[in-house]
Amino acid sequence: MTDARPLGADEAAFIAAARSGDTARFALTTERHRRELQVHCYRMLANYEDARDMTQETFLRAWNKRESFKGHAALRTWLYRIATNACLDFLEKRDDRIPVPSELSDSGSELLYLQPYPDRMLSEDPQESVVARETIELAFIVAVQHLPPRQRAVFILRDVLGWPASKAADALELTVASVTSALQRARVTMRERLPDRRLDWRTPATHELSNDERGVVKAYIDAHERNDLDGLASLLRDDLRFAMLPDSGTLVVTAKEAVDGWVAGGLFQRGHDDWRCAATTVNRMPAAALYLRTPDDPEYRLFAIAVLHVVDGKIAELTGFDATDKPWLDLPPTL
Repeated sequence: MTDARPLGADEAAFIAAARSGDTARFALTTERHRRELQVHCYRMLANYEDARDMTQETFLRAWNKRESFKGHAALRTWLYRIATNACLDFLEKRDDRIPVPSELSDSGSELLYLQPYPDRMLSEDPQESVVARETIELAFIVAVQHLPPRQRAVFILRDVLGWPASKAADALELTVASVTSALQRARVTMRERLPDRRLDWRTPATHELSNDERGVVKAYIDAHERNDLDGLASLLRDDLRFAMLPDSGTLVVTAKEAVDGWVAGGLFQRGHDDWRCAATTVNRMPAAALYLRTPDDPEYRLFAIAVLHVVDGKIAELTGFDATDKPWLDLPPTL
């Protein structure tokens, strides 16, 4: 596997560290790639904890294979190759990492293992920054999971990272023709799964939330804290897509049905009506961290995180995640 490039400082430092056998020195040369590799693994796996584990597995494999690196390829390329194959090996062994049919026919399938990705852990690499939001939003991550694993890898390497076909083929030990065919099939699936979204992920995109998104999050938090059910309903579209993971049961409901369902489930009733919320972002999307104080508890405790997809000033998708016992979300456990 080769890149048309001279041996760079990064590669020279890695080779020197590998030859020294010094694990601490080795770690220093590879650690700078951790964030972008973890984002890559997350796109492959849609689960933060799995991505974190596979990133660590990548570094372990890199250490074990260190003597095979001769600097003919960029270190970054070599590590991406290892990370991609670590994810493929993981998926081959796990039969619970595929979308499952929804109980509701109009909801298609569900991704019960989906987890949010904390923005603080997103790559700061400039090669990633121009595409980060478009390729980390929940809808994109979910759509990618509907691709078979090797097709998924081809799509991410080619259309997200912008690798040439020959480089992707080399990384996956495929022919260029196989990579080209897999990419064509993947693009068809992605267009079907994201019919109303931008499909050109290699052009610059903003990271910033829009004024609409900020306004909706503020209004959502205000209504939640005041138990203002009418106010909540006014923020929702009448074809709202709602899920509360890791529970099954994705719903497509009207605003009234959504709020009525939350109340029927016990929310906004005694014991579940004393809320404090904080605006945040995950997957570069607007979100609200929900804190609940139950009777006889002096503190508000982290309950859930609601990730919002806002369209024309209304919440079109609301994906809730259980936020308890997830310190990696980097949210205070109490308020």
